[in-house]
Amino acid sequence: MATTGTASAPLTAVPEQPHSPAPPEPAPSGTLISSVQRAVRLLETVAGHGAGAPAKQLARETGLALPTTYHLLRTLVHEGYLRRDKGLFFLGEAAERLSSSGAQQKRRITVADTLARWRDAIGGPVYYAVYRDGEIELVCVADTPGHPAVAEWADFRETGHAHAIGQCLLSQLDEDARRDHLHRYPVRPVTPYTVRDEHSLLRRLERMRRMEPVIERQEYVLGAVCAAIPVTIGTTAATVAVSLPAHQADRLLPAARRLQAEMSRLVGSLTLSISI
Repeated sequence: MATTGTASAPLTAVPEQPHSPAPPEPAPSGTLISSVQRAVRLLETVAGHGAGAPAKQLARETGLALPTTYHLLRTLVHEGYLRRDKGLFFLGEAAERLSSSGAQQKRRITVADTLARWRDAIGGPVYYAVYRDGEIELVCVADTPGHPAVAEWADFRETGHAHAIGQCLLSQLDEDARRDHLHRYPVRPVTPYTVRDEHSLLRRLERMRRMEPVIERQEYVLGAVCAAIPVTIGTTAATVAVSLPAHQADRLLPAARRLQAEMSRLVGSLTLSISI
């Protein structure tokens, strides 16, 4: 039986379609600096031996050739990242500084997070300060654009007599340390409401009751009131404070009481931060 069909179309070359660029390949391991990798492995291995370790043991544990291990160890000792004592290798001062800096940063983050929680709970900026090496040191402040911290318009260390934070810290010092501070930073007016002289300030400090908030109204800056709460951390004088606009002065004491309640649950975070 005959069949009817159509002629086959001639074959033509199909034009090559453009290709989208291939995704970049991961960087080959050859681009990594192998000597740095080996040095880091050595540091990590030494860190795992608190009592120190000899070069041969370190070479065995890191899988490095002994000549390479000796070369890296000499370099790390020279740079202060390792030290050698009686044939054993220990972490050096440079490595310990790195570790200390990392721990310090972690403590700062912990304190900042804690203050931020307290700030949100009371609806106002929160401050943390310590008295260290004869100076008032403002360690951390947590505020928001809606509740800004008081601007440091007069040197904070030199005007401790005028703000609640400084008064709270000075009240925790013994008489000699307090008088030494006031000798270096004499009482002087900062606003019309600032305590007028050293005698008046000392009398005020002596009347302050332990663990009671220290209240200051526009003594450091006009338009702001502040309450500072003493914090007992070993022998270090410390304080946590809150400030509010002067027109919200009626909120200050309730806010301070709320802050005390929050602190009683999380004061351990501040204890960890005392060395930051």
